[in-house]
Amino acid sequence: MPDLDALRTRFTRALEAARAPESAPDADPGTTPDADPESTPDPTPYADHLLTRWQEPQRKYHTLDHLTAVLDRVDLLAEHADDPDLVRLAAWFHDAVYLPERSENEERSARLAERALAEAGLSEERTAEVARLVRLTTDHDPAEGDRNGQVLCDADLAILASPPSAYAAYTAEIRDEYHFVPNDAFREGRSAVLRQLLDLPRLFHTPYGQEHWEATARYNLGGELEMLSP
Repeated sequence: MPDLDALRTRFTRALEAARAPESAPDADPGTTPDADPESTPDPTPYADHLLTRWQEPQRKYHTLDHLTAVLDRVDLLAEHADDPDLVRLAAWFHDAVYLPERSENEERSARLAERALAEAGLSEERTAEVARLVRLTTDHDPAEGDRNGQVLCDADLAILASPPSAYAAYTAEIRDEYHFVPNDAFREGRSAVLRQLLDLPRLFHTPYGQEHWEATARYNLGGELEMLSP
């Protein structure tokens, strides 16, 4: 079980850094802060709300372990992002709404980010950027030059480059989340997802991801697809 206090601290640091005017890449040192620090909402209730969501019983893979792993990978890739703290906030929200039987989880997660972060004191522009990043996790295909998007998508997909035992555990957890889907239908749906990923020109977009994760991830995806084939 991940350390909840440590996760609260990570959320608080990311939100407070993103709320600070100097966190904007092109911030003018003479500009007025986005909000009066004394009137800015406490990050803790927002962190607690997200932590509750990430512990919902229907989750088997999209759990606090996944959140922690994505946050760790964002930290690893931070030098490749234009605004790492916005990417960290997007990691917190990217699966905040997750119902396996629904297809609009990313959109609903993005809308949650829009509501919560605006209320929590993030500027309109930076709130919109977090929501945009969350929506990118629908297809994990960020544009060239979208450094924030590339870092989030790489961090989210890094599980695909796991060693064999960890990859097997990941696929078992995914199957458990979709326990209500009959085997034939699951094989068909999962195979379609794997083919979609394999058809991407690149699974990973940061230099680190391309060097360290791309080949292993494609090997794992190809092996899983072969196992699912009738």
